[in-house]
Parts: sequence; structure tokens; C-alpha cells
Amino acid sequence: MKNTQVEMPMNRKWIAFVLMPMLMLVLWGCPKKEPATPEPDLEVVSEPVEEEVEVEPEIEEPAEDIVESDLPSDIMELNEVVRQRGLIDDVYFEFDQSDLSEQARQRLADNAEFMREYPEYVFRIEGHADERGTNDYNLALGNRRASSAADYLASLNIDPSRLETLSYGEERPFCTDSTESCWQRNRRAHFVITGRR
Repeated sequence: MKNTQVEMPMNRKWIAFVLMPMLMLVLWGCPKKEPATPEPDLEVVSEPVEEEVEVEPEIEEPAEDIVESDLPSDIMELNEVVRQRGLIDDVYFEFDQSDLSEQARQRLADNAEFMREYPEYVFRIEGHADERGTNDYNLALGNRRASSAADYLASLNIDPSRLETLSYGEERPFCTDSTESCWQRNRRAHFVITGRR
């Protein structure tokens, strides 16, 4: 019996066994290419962005010592600045008294500090009283109050020639109500810078 098998040449066998499976893979195994989607036409607008700036809260600085150039040359302005900054304060007295309380002594010591720092200024100490009592009595009481303040400042080594005293009695009240709280504010020694020496 004859072998009916047809022999393929070696080249064709190679094609059949190697290339055919590859061809099948290529034809059936490759994924289909998805159609490319066009990118949307986006219009980009760039606007400047304001950066948030961190603002530090203002801190109130403590009052600095004043220097000569800070003080106005005009005496009226000078008195206003000194009063606003609390560099010279009034001294208060009890009813019908010219003796200095501990608080009055402390306030005079603070006033003396300013006076020592600015030895060229001359001061008037005005004595005041509340409305109770006669005019003559209140003038005398105001004088004792002004003198009491001046004497204490002299004891703190403030040159007495820089201090002048004057009594207004009840004639220049700070407050005009007839109440105890108002009368307290009128019983005082008031300080005024009158010039330079």
C-alpha cells in the first residue's frame, strides 16, 4: 500500500505552522482601535488672583518718653499735649483740707519726674476749691492747696524758682454741678506751664 500522504516542502510547513497562528492572532486578537475623541475646545482665561495678605492687628504701643522736639513751641499747645499724655496731672484734696494724701504725693512725684526732665519749663500751681464756703475762705484754701503742692515738689528737689502759686478759690470750677462727685473734682491743685526760663 502506498503512502498517500503528500509531503509539503519544508518552506510551506514552516509557513503553515508559524505564520498561520500569528496571522490569526493579528486578525482576530488585536483590539479594535477606538476612535480618538477630539479634545474639547476649552478657552482658558487667566485672571490675576489677589493673594490674601495677612494683616497683623495694630498693637497699641506703650507711650514713649517724649523728647524736646516732640513738644510744641507754643505754650498753650504745649500744655494741651502735656495734659493729653498725662505727663502732668492735677492733685486732689479732701473737703476743707490742704494736706496731701498718699495718692496726691504719688501724683506730685510723677509730676516732679517731668519737671526734672525738662528743667527749662516754669510752672504755675493753681489752687481751687468747691463752691461751699465764702469767697474769701475759698481763696485762702486754694492758696494753701497750691502752696502745699509747691512745698512738696521743692522737697523732691524741684527748684522753687520754677514754681509760682495762685489761688482761684471757687471762681474757676472744673465741674459746675452741686454734687459731691463734682465738688471732688473742683478741690484741686492744677498745673500750667507758663513759659521757659
